[in-house]
Amino acid sequence: QVQLVESGGGLVQAGGSLRLSCAASGRTFSRYIMGWFRQAPGKEREFVAAISWRGGITSYADSVKGRFTISRDNAKNTVWLQMNSLKPEDTATYYCAGQTAGPDGFWAVVAGWRGGSNGVDYWDKGTLVTVSS
Repeated sequence: QVQLVESGGGLVQAGGSLRLSCAASGRTFSRYIMGWFRQAPGKEREFVAAISWRGGITSYADSVKGRFTISRDNAKNTVWLQMNSLKPEDTATYYCAGQTAGPDGFWAVVAGWRGGSNGVDYWDKGTLVTVSS
């Protein structure tokens, strides 16, 4: 069992930066592909970023590529989302998520996430990020 606790959300002006943190309990954190999703008011939850269990592979939604960076430290059981050049359209509740890789590996997991967060094993409660114009 893994529990995820997120922190770092808040209000920021357009063009600013925020860093979200997600701390995981449990000794099996390093076995999980970790990622971030977001859900804006009135919209469906969408994939934002993912990182492989060792941190060597990352994947991003086109809408955040070049502005957001996902990273992890398995020794600290923590994954981060550094968000730069924030835009008002980035306003959403952001969720940390984890999923075991399975036999098909990282890219199969990401394909499921891009298709609608399919297969996620663990979610945190989410944190609100508001970007003012």
